[in-house]
Amino acid sequence: MTRSKGTYLQARYKRLAARRGPLKALVAVEHSIVIAVWHMLTDHKPYHELGGDYFTQRDPERATRQAINRLNQLGYRVTLNPIDTAA
Repeated sequence: MTRSKGTYLQARYKRLAARRGPLKALVAVEHSIVIAVWHMLTDHKPYHELGGDYFTQRDPERATRQAINRLNQLGYRVTLNPIDTAA
């Protein structure tokens, strides 16, 4: 499970492991899998993978703030310039 790359469950594990530790994160992800299986069996629907960038797509401003804060902690001053998409 933690070996899979670019999946929602991997992203969930990484987010939880940073805050709670690897064992609690593993149990939480296992619980997510059990809930997903239950919904697949009761609703008769296939599993829909949300993707590894689900949390970034859900709140891109938060991801931007976190990246800026990480760079500031490393001693860099960050200024953001939007990319011109009209070209």
